[in-house]
Amino acid sequence: MGRESGGRPSEARDRLLGTATKLFYAEGIHAVGIDRIVAEAQVTRATLYRHFPGKEDLILAYLDEVDRAMRAQVDDAAARGLPAADTVRAIGESIAQGIRSSDFRGCAFLNAAAEYPDPDHPVHKAVIAHRQWFLETVTELLARIRETPADLAARHFVMLRDGAMASGCLFDPALVCETFLRGVDGLLEAHAAPGRRGAASA
Repeated sequence: MGRESGGRPSEARDRLLGTATKLFYAEGIHAVGIDRIVAEAQVTRATLYRHFPGKEDLILAYLDEVDRAMRAQVDDAAARGLPAADTVRAIGESIAQGIRSSDFRGCAFLNAAAEYPDPDHPVHKAVIAHRQWFLETVTELLARIRETPADLAARHFVMLRDGAMASGCLFDPALVCETFLRGVDGLLEAHAAPGRRGAASA
């Protein structure tokens, strides 16, 4: 968090980041200009550039905020002390809750990747880093369920999640979430079953 010279959190920076986060997610990153953010945050351009030297810095801060929120959801699910399968289900339910929300506009990271397809761009790299963390987290949880390679099952979970996030703003969110959560249950059952390759062949 940005701080003023006295060590207090910067309210102006918080307003800028909060405004940018709301607008970038709702309307798209390229569609929202600096002037719009400055006006809605009620700060000067000089204040913006003091905290964020350029728009790219603001975009990366926005993605960092979304990343922190997702990590907090996962940490909350893990902190309940549930068996690994139930923790995965809890993560799935937190994803479903987001899809059901009235302001849902899809996955912020997939949206950003679509706007910044160049794999060498810092925004695209931030997207990949977040997705790698999420994949590794799910892989670790699935590996606790059964002593078998969990990589394929974890990738299957991420694909289920991606599909639900993409469908959630196009179709009935309740139906999308029901389908997604049933898919998670089926994936967990297949992964836990002895003598099967789990989701590897699904």
